[in-house]
Amino acid sequence: MGTGKPLVLIHGFGASIGHWRKNIPVLADAGYRVFAIDLLGFGGSDKPALDYTIELWQQQLKDFWDAHIAEPTVFVGNSIGALLSLMVVTNYPEITTGAVLINCAGGLNHRPDELNFPLRAVMGGFTKLVSSKITGPFLFNLIRQKSRIRRTLTQVYRDSEAITEELVDLLYTPSCDPGAQQVFASVLTAPPGPSPTELLPKVKHPLLVIWGENDPWTPIAGAAIYQQHRETGPDVEFVGIPNAGHCPHDEKPEAVNELMIKWLDEHQNG
Repeated sequence: MGTGKPLVLIHGFGASIGHWRKNIPVLADAGYRVFAIDLLGFGGSDKPALDYTIELWQQQLKDFWDAHIAEPTVFVGNSIGALLSLMVVTNYPEITTGAVLINCAGGLNHRPDELNFPLRAVMGGFTKLVSSKITGPFLFNLIRQKSRIRRTLTQVYRDSEAITEELVDLLYTPSCDPGAQQVFASVLTAPPGPSPTELLPKVKHPLLVIWGENDPWTPIAGAAIYQQHRETGPDVEFVGIPNAGHCPHDEKPEAVNELMIKWLDEHQNG
């Protein structure tokens, strides 16, 4: 959509292209050529039995760029998608001119040293159960029930009115695909990948960092590294979104769209 500079939108864990439904038309109307991708294992993409890693998806993004874009692009991501955007900007600087990070994840999973005992033991036990061929499918069927998806969303969305049936279906429908349970188990047991702390010193392009201030999954306190980086690294603009959780692009789309377009117009059209 659109005819101007290319953007690639990358969803977070368990989400899909549809999670950008409130952003794609607005960005296209602003003159940008908008691409969005379902990461392998999620949304409408295939769900093969693989060892899923953040590096696998990084390669998918590079292959997508080679096949469909082949000109400097801004990568825009939420959560894991934001971490992927940061990785692409760091590792493939020649294909990008910057990135928009929305509530960027610190890793694909928590690193063991980030969890205190007994939570570390609980999570270790849970991942073993999820990975088991006996208990894994049973647990997955419980987790993906619409009522549980809705309950999880109430933890990560500040505004309950944003938790619509459409949103619940966006997350539920792909979970019914063959292979979805194996993807879930593989992702939960995968290595966390590189951390933003490791990546940021290598970034050469400008970043817009947007953070829902009421996010319990990636609390805004952890975003201090981006604010510190502004003093030593390339141009980093940091904006908190009040009364928003982990997915402010979906919960407060007007505010996030306005911020993105303003930043893109200033940094990408100069």
